[in-house]
Amino acid sequence: MSAKKRATFGGRLSAVLVAAGSAVGLGNIWRFPYLAGENGGGAFFAIYLLAVMIVGVPLMISEFSLGTATHRNAVGAFRQLNKRWVFIGYMGVLASVLILSFYLVVAGWTAEYMFHSVFSDQVQNPDPASHVAAFENFITNPWKPVLYALGFGLVTHLIITMGVQKGIERASKVMMPMLFVALLVLAIHSILMPGGMEGLKFFLAPDFSKVTAKTILAAVGQAFFSLSIGLGTMITYASYFKQGTSVRGTTLQVTLLDTTVALLAGLMIFPAVFSAGIEPDSGPSLVFITLPSIFSTLPMSAFWSTIFFLLLVLAALTSTISMHESVTAYLEEEWKLSRRAAAWAVTLFTGVLGIVASLSMGIWSGYTLFGFNIFDLLDYVTANILLPLGALLTCLFVGWKFDQKVFRQQLYPDCNVGKEYRVLRFLIRYLCPLSLIILFIYNLGWA
Repeated sequence: MSAKKRATFGGRLSAVLVAAGSAVGLGNIWRFPYLAGENGGGAFFAIYLLAVMIVGVPLMISEFSLGTATHRNAVGAFRQLNKRWVFIGYMGVLASVLILSFYLVVAGWTAEYMFHSVFSDQVQNPDPASHVAAFENFITNPWKPVLYALGFGLVTHLIITMGVQKGIERASKVMMPMLFVALLVLAIHSILMPGGMEGLKFFLAPDFSKVTAKTILAAVGQAFFSLSIGLGTMITYASYFKQGTSVRGTTLQVTLLDTTVALLAGLMIFPAVFSAGIEPDSGPSLVFITLPSIFSTLPMSAFWSTIFFLLLVLAALTSTISMHESVTAYLEEEWKLSRRAAAWAVTLFTGVLGIVASLSMGIWSGYTLFGFNIFDLLDYVTANILLPLGALLTCLFVGWKFDQKVFRQQLYPDCNVGKEYRVLRFLIRYLCPLSLIILFIYNLGWA
């Protein structure tokens, strides 16, 4: 496929919304609040913001520059620039396939809870134990989570088959504004709840006396995870940028939008948690167990619960689209498949693996590999190995092997190289790799 015939996004706003849609996901609205709750609230958020700037921004610039320089998918980009490093692109494709497979399962949970909020009286039950039982009964059910995961996969597939402009771009232009409006409404509502200001103080007033090495590593890991780095999706999306789209400007805007979502998620959840008298360190159950308990105590509980889980559905969908597109573009361009055939190949494979992952939480829970069920194994391998390793290798490539003249041209097309270039190059060559190596070692339990 030639660069001239390749699809492009309509303009800079489209590029920002689509790339932000890839970054914004359950990691911002589900993972960020519970990690902040477990790691001291305000101090974690402050370190997270610093990590986004010194690790996240250079990594995103690196991936964007590879996409705009080649106008190829992740594998094609590395093959065009340096064939010896093409394995990084393959790692990204593999990571996208594996993450998409179990992500569809979690995305299905959000859809179930959205419908559950509308049609079930459970949302009005104030007993936390009943919400624990309802969640466990659902995820261990042999068919309901599977149907939701497959349904979510088919919706994603439909958007992908519509193409870059008619599918991905149009969907992002609708879903991203909806997501921000829903977040803002819920955040304001949460802050105004009785006792909400205590939650606001916990989240925004840092107490650095609570900071440990674990806090710092968790914040760096979340910054990296939140921005959807290391998958090759940003390389693929950047390959669709229109000529003249600013790599630096788009990176900063995407980062700002992604961080704003994390901020609004904290403003939405912590005031509600403190208002209900619940400990903020409730862990991963915060969204699917703790918050439904809170919603049950509110007037119009079904309405607020529906809006919240609609928000999660939108966030999940923007991410599943980006991962699906990353692999679809690879098959379309490298294997010369039609877009429809490539999309079906991705949908069917991830659907089958998603079924296995879902059933491993229930009737197949007795079957394990390396002590993990399939769902947890996919999560562990991608989050702790493939993602940080892919990001580390991308940093090393851009910092040491990527032609610096080409790199500068992507950042400064007018040849007016800014003073910040030296700082950026130092971060990409030294600080980002060091941070990722430490994170990688910590994730594997070697330290």
